[in-house]
Amino acid sequence: MTPVDALAFVGEPPLFRPQPDAVDEVHISVTFTWDVQEGRRLRDAWAQYYPIVKIGGPAIDTGPPGEFTVGLYVKSGVTITSRGCPHKCLWCVVPKREGAIRELEIKPGWIVQDNNLLATSRSHQENVFEMLRSQRRAVSFPGGLDSRLMNDWIIDQLRSLKIEQAFFAADSKAGLENLRGVRERLSFLSRRQLRCYVLIGFGGESHEQALTRLEAVWDMG
Repeated sequence: MTPVDALAFVGEPPLFRPQPDAVDEVHISVTFTWDVQEGRRLRDAWAQYYPIVKIGGPAIDTGPPGEFTVGLYVKSGVTITSRGCPHKCLWCVVPKREGAIRELEIKPGWIVQDNNLLATSRSHQENVFEMLRSQRRAVSFPGGLDSRLMNDWIIDQLRSLKIEQAFFAADSKAGLENLRGVRERLSFLSRRQLRCYVLIGFGGESHEQALTRLEAVWDMG
């Protein structure tokens, strides 16, 4: 999801970089908590060349994120139409950082990065799917689709789209069972179009238990 425009950089300040008078601020975005120290090091590195350097991102506690701005910290095509999630999974930072589900103004895009799109209202979902049908690109859902919230209407909406990839999750035994029921209803999507996030090792899960769950997901096709 990293942006690829001329003013987006990953890592150290390059040798050939924008002139300071052409830059208002430099923003360091840190996605994962294990990279916070590296993010702070990069902040200091960029501060050698630019007077205003700020650090933020999902791994930095700067308060709940606001409205989505197209192209800000993400590549072209990404859209976020809601924040938060009603669930409180022990391994997930979203409810703590973003709170309960909050619908945003819908911005055009074909890569849907909502944390839980299916937890939004029916009217919001209708507007999102209508927007997606207007896109010229195949749609992806890397933010994930909550298998617990799938219903016949949502299945029909997915069927109406040209889908590149639809992502689901099987982070627990219960999640595995929910996924199994959804897979049967998505027979119109090929193995290539379906993806699944699988959290392993959480809560003392053994290597054997994780492997069993991974193999079960693979066997679903």
